Amino acid sequence: MKKRKRFSLSNTIIYGVLAFAALICLAPIINIVAISFSEASAAIAGDVFFWPVRPTIASYNRIIADNTFSRAFTISVLRVVLALLISIPVLVIMAYALSKNKKAFPERNIIMWVALFTMLFNGGLIPTYMVYRSYGLVNSFWALVLPMVMNVWNMIIMMNFFRGVPHELEEAALVDGAGALRTLVQVYLPVSLPMLATITLFTVVNHWNDFFMGLIYINDPRDFPIQTYIRSLTLTVDLSTVSDPREMAERMRMNSITFNAAKIVISMVPIVCVYPFLQRYFVKGLVLGSVKE
Repeated sequence: MKKRKRFSLSNTIIYGVLAFAALICLAPIINIVAISFSEASAAIAGDVFFWPVRPTIASYNRIIADNTFSRAFTISVLRVVLALLISIPVLVIMAYALSKNKKAFPERNIIMWVALFTMLFNGGLIPTYMVYRSYGLVNSFWALVLPMVMNVWNMIIMMNFFRGVPHELEEAALVDGAGALRTLVQVYLPVSLPMLATITLFTVVNHWNDFFMGLIYINDPRDFPIQTYIRSLTLTVDLSTVSDPREMAERMRMNSITFNAAKIVISMVPIVCVYPFLQRYFVKGLVLGSVKE
């Protein structure tokens, strides 16, 4: 018979602290969702906390007709898709090559040190901006994708995972006449699903949540990705200098708290939908790729 797990005082305290921490993390999200489903007057008055006041879906109906938000959302989706299609193959190939020992790949240490150097040091914002401009990336969609293709940290995690794959599998493939590329595709990738899921999750979250690249390298607000666009919503509107009632009403409409809250909620939906499918691989892939015996 299984022994029942005893709940000691220390376990109770730990669970209580964790529950409190989870509540603190969830509270802002619940508040934003409640505001998005409330009437604007109640949100402006500060009457909404964790439950909608006079529930309505008017803000979400307005989003359907908001072309700027739809364009920003589409740009971010396209950015994430292209980032995955370009970044994952690059990371896999580089990690596979660097997972070999120095005898099999003599230049391994040199390339590894160069990669580590780029992770620890950079040229600064202004020199980087000048480089991007010289390549024609400023105010271009590719400025959101190409500079973030190679994530050295993700590559190191994947490299350590490949080092943990039994060498007997590769030797058997080589005996059967498989080359390096075929060995990678048919031997390493099938056993690397937890790691690939983890790196995919990291890449999606990194690109979807990034607002800085769009803020610095995109000049036209119509081409902002979703997070850069949402950041622009936090700018406050000063109504003290407005005397025309129609202009004041228009500014208040554009700065509607409930409307902006609904945009934030919708921007969270893709990440919330991705997590459940990759969660079972996440911890396993992270642990396997973080330690090399």
